[in-house]
Amino acid sequence: MQILKTFAVAALGATALAGAAMAQEVTIGVSIPAATHGWTGGLNWHAQQAEMRIEEQHPEIDIVLVAADGPSQQANDLEDLVAIHDIDALVVLPFESEPLTGPVRNVKEQGVFVTVVDRGLSQEGIEDVYVAGNNTALGAVSAEYFLSRLGEGDNIVILRGIPTVIDDERFNAFMDGIEGSGINVLDHEYANWNRDDGFEVMQDFLSRFPDIDGVWAQDDDIALGVIEAVRQAGREDEMFIVGGAGMKEVIEMVMDGSELIPVDVLYPPAMIATAMDVTVAHFTSNGPVSGEYILGAPLITPENAENFYFPDSPF
Repeated sequence: MQILKTFAVAALGATALAGAAMAQEVTIGVSIPAATHGWTGGLNWHAQQAEMRIEEQHPEIDIVLVAADGPSQQANDLEDLVAIHDIDALVVLPFESEPLTGPVRNVKEQGVFVTVVDRGLSQEGIEDVYVAGNNTALGAVSAEYFLSRLGEGDNIVILRGIPTVIDDERFNAFMDGIEGSGINVLDHEYANWNRDDGFEVMQDFLSRFPDIDGVWAQDDDIALGVIEAVRQAGREDEMFIVGGAGMKEVIEMVMDGSELIPVDVLYPPAMIATAMDVTVAHFTSNGPVSGEYILGAPLITPENAENFYFPDSPF
């Protein structure tokens, strides 16, 4: 499910070509972080798949895809996309919000159509379109599942991401969701959206808390570290773990009916493909394309897991 928010767009993809053909070729630059961890690995894969699909469907469109190892390199990439490739549109997932705000604004000032993905800029109003996952819904949907399994007197621990607005949105929505339920949050610690940190934080929780009924890991990279810690401690029959994002290893466990990982919550790296399709629609549709496109955060269960499984993706 997807939630459309202040967004106007005509039909995407092939159906958008029902109108007049474009008068000239269009170059779209796509700037994303390099595959530094699982989620961004999936992001890169989905961007590459979308590039091939779009260029096959629309021979008049050229996609220039670049991946940066850090904010400085990404800022340089944006300069090159304008100066060398003369792009008509930019799809950008900022490595970090603050350092990329000025460079993206400079691109916009050159008359380029701009779509920002996931990590918003620190100044509002620069982009034409914003595409993102729903962090608040991720926390709320996770809380709903915990409420369906646990109640008064049950104990949980929480492994957060990194100190960011995204993490706060997830955490606050989760805490609001379980408020008044009697579920005890024994502790919550940052695990930096990292498997190794998830392992270490969970080891600490296991050593301090003899009674844990559930674990909210918030992120699938973290969840894999949690799983390993729980298994090494021999306590996998005592608790369940809920991550988030849609990593294929986790989806496989859900599909197989794992009691340790019974569900997952979607925060799709495929959002980059959505952003690219929306940007293409700006040039191929006879309707306006602007505003915000916020993806849903459905609960992934054994019944629907196959719909979210991409076996060829690295994530």
